[in-house]
Order: sequence, then C-alpha cells, then structure tokens
Amino acid sequence: MAFTDEPKGLQQSLDQESLLHRMIKQIRRSLDLQEILTTTVSQVRLFLGADRVKVYRFDADGSGEVIAESIHDQRLPSLLGLRFPVHDIPQEAREMFLLAQQRSIVDVANGKIGLSPLQSKETGKRLQTNIYYRQVNPCHIQYLKAMGVQSSLVVPILDCDPQEQLAKPKLWGLLVSHQSEPRKILKRELKVLQQVADQVAIAIAQSNLLTVARAKQEREATINRVTTLLHKLPTIQLQGALEEVITAFDGVGGRLYIEQSGELYTWGNQPTVAYELDNSIIEQHPIWQNWMAECKEGNIWAIADLYKEPRLRVLALAFRSTQIRGLMVIPLHYRETFIGVLSIFRSEFETEILWAGRCEKNRRQLLPQLSFEVWREQKKGQAPEWKPEDISLAQALYDHFSMAIQQQQMYKQVQSLNANLELRVQEQTSELEKSLLFTKVLKQVTEHIRYTLDFQTTLQSIVREVRPLLNSDRVLIFQMKTKSVIVEEINGNWQSVLGVKAPLECFPDEYAHLYFQGRVRAVNNVSTASLSECHREVLQSLQVQASLIVPINIGMELWGLLIAHECEAPRDWQDAEIDLLQQLGDQAAIAIQQAQLYEQTCDAETEARTQAAQLEHTLHELQETQARLIHTEKMSGLGQLVAGVAHEINNPVNFIYGNLCHATDYTEQLLEILRLYQFHYPYPHSEISAAIKAIDFEFLLEDLPKIMASMQVGTDRIRSIVLSLRNFSRLDEAENKRVDLHEGIENTLLILQHRLKANSEFPGIQVIKDYGDIPRVECYAGQMNQVFMNILSNAIDALAMGSGEWGIGTRETRKQGDKGDNPCLMPTIHISTKISADNSRLLIRICDNGPGMTEEVKKRIFDPFYTTKPVGKGTGLGLAISYQIIVEKHAGIMECISEPGKGTEFWIEIPVKPPAKIN
Repeated sequence: MAFTDEPKGLQQSLDQESLLHRMIKQIRRSLDLQEILTTTVSQVRLFLGADRVKVYRFDADGSGEVIAESIHDQRLPSLLGLRFPVHDIPQEAREMFLLAQQRSIVDVANGKIGLSPLQSKETGKRLQTNIYYRQVNPCHIQYLKAMGVQSSLVVPILDCDPQEQLAKPKLWGLLVSHQSEPRKILKRELKVLQQVADQVAIAIAQSNLLTVARAKQEREATINRVTTLLHKLPTIQLQGALEEVITAFDGVGGRLYIEQSGELYTWGNQPTVAYELDNSIIEQHPIWQNWMAECKEGNIWAIADLYKEPRLRVLALAFRSTQIRGLMVIPLHYRETFIGVLSIFRSEFETEILWAGRCEKNRRQLLPQLSFEVWREQKKGQAPEWKPEDISLAQALYDHFSMAIQQQQMYKQVQSLNANLELRVQEQTSELEKSLLFTKVLKQVTEHIRYTLDFQTTLQSIVREVRPLLNSDRVLIFQMKTKSVIVEEINGNWQSVLGVKAPLECFPDEYAHLYFQGRVRAVNNVSTASLSECHREVLQSLQVQASLIVPINIGMELWGLLIAHECEAPRDWQDAEIDLLQQLGDQAAIAIQQAQLYEQTCDAETEARTQAAQLEHTLHELQETQARLIHTEKMSGLGQLVAGVAHEINNPVNFIYGNLCHATDYTEQLLEILRLYQFHYPYPHSEISAAIKAIDFEFLLEDLPKIMASMQVGTDRIRSIVLSLRNFSRLDEAENKRVDLHEGIENTLLILQHRLKANSEFPGIQVIKDYGDIPRVECYAGQMNQVFMNILSNAIDALAMGSGEWGIGTRETRKQGDKGDNPCLMPTIHISTKISADNSRLLIRICDNGPGMTEEVKKRIFDPFYTTKPVGKGTGLGLAISYQIIVEKHAGIMECISEPGKGTEFWIEIPVKPPAKIN
C-alpha cells in the first residue's frame, strides 16, 4: 500500500469532512464504546474502500484482540474476537506507536514499509506529515501474506486520562486497514485516519469516565443500603448487611465473625472445617487468630488465590470441597481493638480464549505465523482478581461495620446494666424480708431445740432447722473431742461428710484457741481465700467452695463448730447470715448441754446394751470364719470330685470316640454292598421286598450316616467338656507355675455355656473377647480359675436379674436385637487382657452392661457373707475369696468400677512373675 498525493479510486467519492462529522455525531449520540467502534470501522472501510478495517486492542498481558471489524464482500476472512500473542507486534514497534504515534503503511508486493511519525521521538514536538520508506522485515511480509493481505495501514490509538493532566498516554490499540490487492494511500486519507483515531481516543476517555462514574454511583448506593441496615437500632440487621455486601462484591458466600460474643453470621457457600483442624469455627483456629493479630487497623487482605497464600496453608483444607478460590478478609477494629472479621468468597471460573492460530512457546514461534485458524484455549480453576475499586469499597464498609458492631455491643451492655439495676433492687428487698424472717424463725428454732433432751436428736434438729434458713448446700456439726463430723443436713446430691475426720496437721491448736475466744470465720471463696494448702485441699475434697464457721462453747471448753457449706459456687456471706448462725451456735450450746445431762442418766443402760452388742458381734464374726472354712473345704472337695468324675467319664468316652470312626467306616461299607445288591439284583425275593418296605429302606440309607455324624459330634462335645473340667480343677497344678490364663478363661466359659444360651425368658448373653498378646503367667492356676468362675457367675446373675430390661419379646425381636439394631437391649459380657507397658504386670478386665451397683453396695462387695442375691441364691463368699486370691496369694490388685444403670467392671492386675515369695 503505497503513499501518494494524487486522488484515485473510490476514495474521492467520500468527503473527509462528512466522515469526521458522522464520527463526532456518533460519539455524542452514543455512550456505548462498542457501538462507536463498530460504526468507526464501517465508516473508515467505506472511506478507504478497504477490504477489511479492524480495531485491535491491547490487553494487560501484552496480547491483543480484535474487538471491532468491517469486511467488504468477504474478501478476507473475519478476525473478530480472535486473540494474537505478544510477539506478533515487536516491542520496538509498540514503543514507536506510543512515543512518536507512528503510522505504518506496508506494500507487500514491493516489500517496503512506509513510516510516518506524528511527533518527534526525541523532542516530542508534532511534525509535519512526512513519510520515509525502507525494506520491511521478510517475516512481517510472510505474516501478512498468510493473512491474505497485500497492503496494510496501521494508526495507533492512545488513551489519556482527562482527569490527570500530567499523566502520560498509554497505547490502547490500533486502527488497521487491510487490502487484498496493492493500493496507494493519499496524504489527506492518512490525515483523516489520524483524526478518526483521535476521535476514537476521545470516545475511549468518555467511556472510561462513564464507567468510573457508574461504579462510584453503584458503590455509594451499596454503602447507603448497608448503612441503613447496620444502623437500625435496636435491631441491627447484620445478616442482611452481610448478604448485601456479598452481592455487591459478586461473591458466592461470606462470613461475619464477632470476637467478643463468638457470634457467626454466614451466607452462601461456606468452607467445611476438617476434623484435623480441631475447631468447628475457622475464625477461632489459632492460625487464623495469629493472622488477625498481625493485622493493623485498616488492613484489608485481598487474596486472589487462597491456595497460594502462605498464611492459609493449613486452613485451605477447609475450602477443598467448595469452588471458592478468591478471598477478601476485612479485619474489623474499634479504637485499635480487634472486634471481628468480615470475609467475602469468590468462586473460581473457567475461561475460553479464541487465538488466531495455535500459540505454543517453542522454537517455531521464531518464524512467522503461517496459520490463523481458530484455536480454543480453555483454562480451568482461574482465580478472580480483586480490583482497586473492590478494595476502595471494602475500606468504606470497614468503618460502618466496625461502628455498627460496637454500637450493638454497647446497646447490649446498657440493657445488661438496666437488668442488673433491677436485680439489685429486688435483692435488697429480699434481704430486708429475709432479715425479718430470720428474727421470727430464730425464736421458733430456739424453742424447738430446748424442748428436746435426746442428744443426737438435738444435734440433728439444729442442722435440719439451720440449713433452710441459710439456703446452703450443707450444714454440719464438727465435734472437737472426736475431731470428726457427727451430724449433717444436705440439700442436693452432694457427697456426705458424716464421720469425716480432720487432719491434725491442717488444724493446729491455735485454731481451737481462736474459736474458743469467739472467732467467726466466713470464707467466701475457698480457691482464693488465705488458707493453708492443707486446709484448702481438705475443703476442696469435700466439694466446698464457700464456708461459714461459728464456735459452740460450753463452759470453759470449745465443744465443737457449727459449719455451713456452699458447694455449688462461691458465696458472699451477709452480715445478717453470720449474726443468725452465731446466735444459733449459742442456742445450740445450751441445747447440747441439756442433752448431755440427760444422756448421762442413760449411760449405765447404754453400757450394758453395748456389752451385749459386742458379744453378739463376736458371735457373728465366729460364724463368718466358720462359713469361710466350710466354703474352702467345699471348694477343695468339689475340685477333687470334678477331677474324679472327669477321669471316670474320660475312659468310656475315649473308648466310644476311638471306635466310632471304625463303626462309621463299617456302616458305609455295608451300605455300599447293599447298593451293589440293588444294582445287580433289581428284583429281589418278595419276602425281601416286604422287609425293605416295612423298614423304609430308602430313609434308613439316608438317615444312618447322619446318625453316625451326630454321634461323632456328641462324643467330641463330651471330650471337650471333660477336658475343661480337668483343666478347671487343676488338681495336678496346685503349685505355682507358668500357665496360659486365656485357657483358664475359655474353660470357665465352656462350663458356664449353658447359662449363656437364650431361652423363652432370656435373650442370651453375648460374650466379646478382646485378648491381647500376653505371655504365660506364673500363678496358682486352680485358684485363678476359681476367680474367673466367681466373677463370670456374678455377671451372669446380674444380667439375668435385670432380664426385664432387655426387652424380651418374640423370636423376631430377639433376632433384630442380635443384628445390632439396638445393641443396648443385648446382655453383654466383655473380657479383655493386655500386658502393661513395662511387661511386668498382666491386666484383666471383665465388664457387663447389667444394672450396676450403688456406691453403698460397691463398698461392701468384698466383705464376707455380703450378698444382694435372694435367700438361697448365694453365700456372699465368692468375691471375698476372689479378692483374697488376687491380693494375698498373687500380690495383685482387684478393683470394682460400677454405677447404677452403667454396668459393672472388675479390674484384675497380677504380676507376670510373682515376688520372691507368695504366702
């Protein structure tokens, strides 16, 4: 495309002033930049009579895209919407387009390019329109030929910010004309195209201003909507404001976390915190909190790809199950105090770019591009970028959210103060009423305790009347003579301290001297009061958090202490309460003195009755000793009997077991001979046929092998039972030797198998074994088997006694329970064994899911002759003897863990190798 001053062709048919007039009119009439560009390429193509005119826009990464195009009669293929790589336009050409606003005219046929700078590169002054020619790069010639172009004209389009006068222009794009045949360009045509490019630059500046104005207007509207929701006292709409903000940022979800109250508002897609992160709220995770601690007031974290953020290396696991990739975190502060955090999420997206030919980064790109066929490049998992206007909007919302949250917290504090004020008025009124009640009741209590002469009744009446007056959890009387609690009154499920003795080292004699002088001690909080560590530990072991102590002085002696305990929480003892308890202590001293005088008259009779009771107790102990001796003798005789019976049964059973296999073989041989007879003599004698029919010969042939197999199973069962009886008795192992305790447990379960089976009234017992890899243990095997028998028998009895709780019903319901639909309805015994960490002790646990035991029963289960079974069902010696075997015989430990409704567990611990001597 050459350059000339002579008018030629269709260009003279269009007047340049008419073209500029239409362009200016279009810019003024429309604010849509795309519409302006479409009109521009159409008018320029008609003006030049070109085959193709296009607008080429540069992107931020340096590549370009054809965004407007006009083609005449499809002479050249369309390039609209196609992207071109960065290296298609060399960097030096871009610099000349920007600095000198240089126009270029390429004549492909002659291999020349005409360069026409608009202004000097050195001085920046505008030049007269001139042009100079040089040979064009052969690569560029081949590039244009591949596009089907014989001549081209390129005019740069610059973008200047009208709001910044000193701002340098940027290379926005190119206005390009292509001709499929050689063509010359007139100087005035080049001038007109430059004017058109200038008008397009004006349209671009106007479009940018319009975009900025609309964004500002939309941002202000968003801020107004959010502000309206945040400042609606007393009902601040934090949830609605969060949703409005997420929508304004084109987010897919978000969160608002308030630090002081731990409140969390969410909307849209949310991260799922994995169990490895320990916290269900991501803002409460230590890593997140450390991150927020680093943030200064006003900091905003705009993270395009959260998986590339080092601070979120661990917390990013919570976002794996979502499409969230962009994250904006706005830490909220009020006067340099962190009060919360606002988070907005953006989803990842996919892009599709239409390239003019395949763009590969290899050596072939050093050559000119020969193909402009459309190549689609798809990119998945793209991270959305946060624009400066997003950061600006976030900074504007930062102050509004911080102030709104602070106002909400202050409003709640005011409401709380008002409520506390009302409560104080009620408390003062209650105290006045309580003081009047103390005065009335004190008189009634005084009269009541003075009319009672029985010592124990007097003391119990004192604590019973005092406790509701003080509304305390426990009131007791501590006697100095016995150094223990002699009476108490408890409200609630607090532990009893009746009979508890005070350690002498915790309460020295000077304490008693102070109390005798009238000292009253009020401890409002045990954990913070000035007490000795020993005294504090004693009170905390009794579940005491506050206490009030007044002395009971009789004559010249400190008889005891009247004490009120608060176990639920610390308590501030009021003066009226202290005065009331002090007066009751004085009245208690009078009542106790009267009761003591009355008690002295009954001492003789009491002493006689005590002696009789002691004789009776001695007789009872002799009976217990005798019963233990009888039981020991019975167990010894029982072991000998079991061993003898097992020996006597073993001989005939072995005879039957040894010959049964031969009998089975003989029977099968006889049956085979009969089958051969039937095969070779299918028509037997009539008498034989009658006999075959009479005995149902076919059924006999089928049933006889089954009978022999059943007899085989029966003999196996008898042999295993006999072996278990012999192993259980262990008469041949009376000495201390190494044995496998698993074998002893299995033999015991085999003997008790009949009690584990289900019947019409009991669903049966499931035995779960969790055996560890344990060595052989040096012990008394027979005695250990006796321990297993006693514990398992008691467990079976407990499960059988609670049979009404197992939901006994039809066979179908029991089967359903067996399948595990309701495991709580299935009686279960769990047996586990393991070796200790240092391989020195063996641990055996046997537990059941029976009804369990109360604390009182559990304390006595190892006492001789104590049993909870009905009369005739037990002697009460099994666990006592088992305890003796484990503790005394094997130097071990035996404990019981049980609660009502939670089953029972026995814990046995014995050394693998016993001490040097075991008595």
